[in-house]
Amino acid sequence: DDLDGDGISGVGRILDDGRLGRFGWKASQPNVEQQSAGAFNGDIGITTALFPNQSCSASQSECLARPTGGEPEVEAVVMALVTFYAQHLAVPARRDITDAQVIAGQAQFAAAGCQACHASAFTTGEHPELPKLSKQTIHPYTDLLLHDMGSDLADGRPDFKASGSEWRTAPLWGIGLTEVVAGDQPVGYLHDGRARTRLEAILWHGGEAQASRDAVINMHPDDRAALLRFLESL
Repeated sequence: DDLDGDGISGVGRILDDGRLGRFGWKASQPNVEQQSAGAFNGDIGITTALFPNQSCSASQSECLARPTGGEPEVEAVVMALVTFYAQHLAVPARRDITDAQVIAGQAQFAAAGCQACHASAFTTGEHPELPKLSKQTIHPYTDLLLHDMGSDLADGRPDFKASGSEWRTAPLWGIGLTEVVAGDQPVGYLHDGRARTRLEAILWHGGEAQASRDAVINMHPDDRAALLRFLESL
């Protein structure tokens, strides 16, 4: 809803089975296990109990005729280990949090309204099987909701209830280490890697984020530099 009139109306992605979608560009997966199994299947063509069919279309006869590594190819115990590992990966620690420019940039982040979608803090719920992950204060800088980001970012590919212009708010934790992870490879931000820098990524924002983008454009250069320095610290 937009009860406060700020133009922001994030929507929870409710899946066909009633669960809340939280993972993926359009929040199409409800948990780490299903997100991981989907990656096994869609990215590298490996089947699991959750996705037992090869990711071949009906017309890809050669793909369908290829031998498999079992049915499914990933056994339940392996899937459980992969899921447990992914669930317990630590988020990179922030850097330079006491730096004056970083602190100023955080204020600019709030002033531009960025945190309306990139929410800075949550407390995790109770997970009876994984107590170490329960009641933890986290800082993902996302609300995990779908937002209409305008025509410039639309991919024209609706994903069930998510329209072609709706995207789950991308978490920002760890974004400052993108170049470190990429190494010698070109860096690309946003869902299709079109933005070469974090500033370019901001400038592609539209729709519900139009006002925030405009605020960044109209910032004093020193304030904009501080904002980018803050993002680099995440």
